[in-house]
Amino acid sequence: MNMNMNMNRKQGQILSERFEVAFNQVHDALRDIVQINDDRFVVLVKVGAKKYQIIETYKKDLEQYARLRNAIVHEKMEIGFYIAEPNAKVVSHIEKIANVFSRPNYALSIATKNVVYFDYRDSILKVTAAIKEHGYSKFPIYKNKKCVGLLTSSSIVKWMAQNMENSSVNLSDSHVSDIMTYEKEHPIEIVAKDINIFEVENIFEKAHRKKQKIEGVIITEHGRADESPLGMITAWDLIQIDYTVD
Repeated sequence: MNMNMNMNRKQGQILSERFEVAFNQVHDALRDIVQINDDRFVVLVKVGAKKYQIIETYKKDLEQYARLRNAIVHEKMEIGFYIAEPNAKVVSHIEKIANVFSRPNYALSIATKNVVYFDYRDSILKVTAAIKEHGYSKFPIYKNKKCVGLLTSSSIVKWMAQNMENSSVNLSDSHVSDIMTYEKEHPIEIVAKDINIFEVENIFEKAHRKKQKIEGVIITEHGRADESPLGMITAWDLIQIDYTVD
């Protein structure tokens, strides 16, 4: 009986130590990610959740783990004996969160792949065919092999309204360049493929603070406008990501 109690105590101690290691890893990662002049775990979680979708996903879990951590660290009955011991499922979960925060995925992993893009000289019929086939509403546009902005379905509608005759529009002689004159400026960022998810969220957050709206982040090999897009991320893509870990 005593041997079993000692084994259970040892197992609990190991779980508690694993929990504390993972908790500290999350805390260190939050400091690096959120970067505010307040070191408190719960404050970093609260502020970070407003800026980053990943942190928002785990906000409730992390707040619970902060309370558990206080019980584990500050309410020891004696050295090596914890009044509160996390179960294996909790420990596994916080270790996975620590891994996500410490080594966030490359942004390309959540980007829309096989980006459909067009040249200034392309027929508008190519664009309408792409809208029908893919359901996309935004397309990077290239001029002289350099990305110059986005073409949106809303600007196509505006163009059609202005060029309608007898309830019809002749698309056969129209080109992307014709539509782009109706296109308002859509700020985009072009980044290299080694950028991570937190860094992409920062791009949207910084623009928001300046009262600007980034329409999309285009990922290329080295982050140059004259490179083909490998992926594209919109603010909506960030909201839709499922960061859940079992």
